[in-house]
Amino acid sequence: MGLTARIRTRDGWAVSHAVVTVTDTTGTQVARAEADGDGAVHDTTALAPGAYTVIVTALGYAPAASSAIVTSSGRAEVGNIVLARHGGSELPPPGPWTIDPAHSSVGAVAQHLGISSVHGRFTEFAGRITIAPDEVSASRVEAVIGAASIDTGNGMRDGHLRSPDFLDVEAYPEITYRSTALTPAGSDRWTVHGELTMRGVVRPVDLDLAYLGTGADPWGGTRAAFRATAELHREDFAMNYNQVVQAGIAAIGATLKVELDIQAVQGDALPQA
Repeated sequence: MGLTARIRTRDGWAVSHAVVTVTDTTGTQVARAEADGDGAVHDTTALAPGAYTVIVTALGYAPAASSAIVTSSGRAEVGNIVLARHGGSELPPPGPWTIDPAHSSVGAVAQHLGISSVHGRFTEFAGRITIAPDEVSASRVEAVIGAASIDTGNGMRDGHLRSPDFLDVEAYPEITYRSTALTPAGSDRWTVHGELTMRGVVRPVDLDLAYLGTGADPWGGTRAAFRATAELHREDFAMNYNQVVQAGIAAIGATLKVELDIQAVQGDALPQA
């Protein structure tokens, strides 16, 4: 008997320090429990059948409330309760923000043989985010990626990706992205419109951006976190190499999924750690 729930951030991480309070229809507290290290709550308080309100609080996050129905068995399974970091419904404070490569990742996923995926990442990149003070849509993002820093965990494959068949890193050592506009797509989601330059080809690319919130870091700075995704077609950037295996299936998929996890530090430079 009792209540079970899982407390998660918007990007799926457990919130291990969350506190769950259960109130009845009169607003009286009837149970209180803390989440474990996996963000799970297993409260064994005996609850009478009926409707309850579950309130979740955690330091650094906005409170969240959810309804729960206790059945005749005395049990209520609430499922996932998602918490947003403070400030997660808006963009960070105006001004410059510097992307921290040590706590960020720039990845891409390609289909292989039509049955699985190959994951890669770029290990060298830098960027800047400028949040406009008045009109948020005027905010800007600029990033530069070292094309030769591609890493898929296989040296032979990485060498091929650096060759003229793909990135052609000797002729085009940098991949750049510059935003042109920003439009809202939800309470904490945005679409970043911009131009990606790769292999000397410039194409419009939109990023689906989720702002995860802002918080203090151990070095006296302020950090903002973002997650962004995009979909690219290799042929748009003159990467036409492929092999066709049995049944006409291409060895490498034509579509790339780009996955970005970004931490940015407020200001024009990174702190000395």
